Amino acid sequence: MWTKVKRLFVIKTRWEAYLIIYALALGAMTRGAHYTVEYPGVGGWLLMAATAGAVFLGGAKILDAIRYEQDSKKSEPAEQIRSDI
Repeated sequence: MWTKVKRLFVIKTRWEAYLIIYALALGAMTRGAHYTVEYPGVGGWLLMAATAGAVFLGGAKILDAIRYEQDSKKSEPAEQIRSDI
């Protein structure tokens, strides 16, 4: 049962990653909009840009991790064959 619950918190496909990144971006832009109201002027806009940049960096890292994980799963059988020789 715990494996089923644990599986809910693992991003397995790029589609799931895009949904997570979209949700992060939505929250970040909402936070950025609050920053522009709370800190009027250039400071608020810089904080908004920082929240957007954090989503870009986090999203890129998520997509890279998924690509790396999928590539490592593809190469596992080939590595096992080589080690048997």
